[in-house]
Amino acid sequence: MGSVRGRVAQVALLAVVLGGCAGSPEGGDVKSSPSASTAGRGPGTATGEVAESAGRTGAAGSACELPVTFDIAKGWKAKAVEAEAHADGVAGDLADALLHQGPVTAVCEIDAKPAGHIGFLRVWKGKPGDADARAVLRAFVAAEDNTSKEKYRAFRTGGVSGVEVEYVYTSKLLDESKKETALAVTTPHGPVVLHLGGLDTEEHEKMRPAYELAKRTLRAS
Repeated sequence: MGSVRGRVAQVALLAVVLGGCAGSPEGGDVKSSPSASTAGRGPGTATGEVAESAGRTGAAGSACELPVTFDIAKGWKAKAVEAEAHADGVAGDLADALLHQGPVTAVCEIDAKPAGHIGFLRVWKGKPGDADARAVLRAFVAAEDNTSKEKYRAFRTGGVSGVEVEYVYTSKLLDESKKETALAVTTPHGPVVLHLGGLDTEEHEKMRPAYELAKRTLRAS
């Protein structure tokens, strides 16, 4: 099921299983938050340019209750992923491929569609343990299959330390490659991974400021 976990199941069922979680107008947080900066597109997005903030998620009472909190870009909508509920309606192997990747399980997705992009910023959570952020992130990327050109680096923001990776995913089904980015941090409640994909590399770069906003405003809950 490795190749299925990587992309086949996501291509076939993304809109039905995970994508369906994010279309509701009630998915976004309503708490206000100061803007980190204005969004931009182009080479600057890879060097830390961030989107305008429209609130936070992660805290109790927000769209997704998580071990961390972070700001959501303007127009993006957050929605919790109920893994058990989805598994009841999807064949076991496909549900596992969609909802689990390596040591972590999908718990939240922030949909870029309302902001005019095609993709998600997804949050994955693991069980508490001794694994460090780099080990968790490496296992996460390895479980995706068909990845290359991984570049790992440590980062620190707001008192939170973690590891970030940029890599290229190649779909054997579509015979296409695209850029993806993820980060991992550890918390007393388990490791957390934030992953930004996108329809293709162009969409990924357009959405990168929203990822940078989440990274820059990441805090332990």
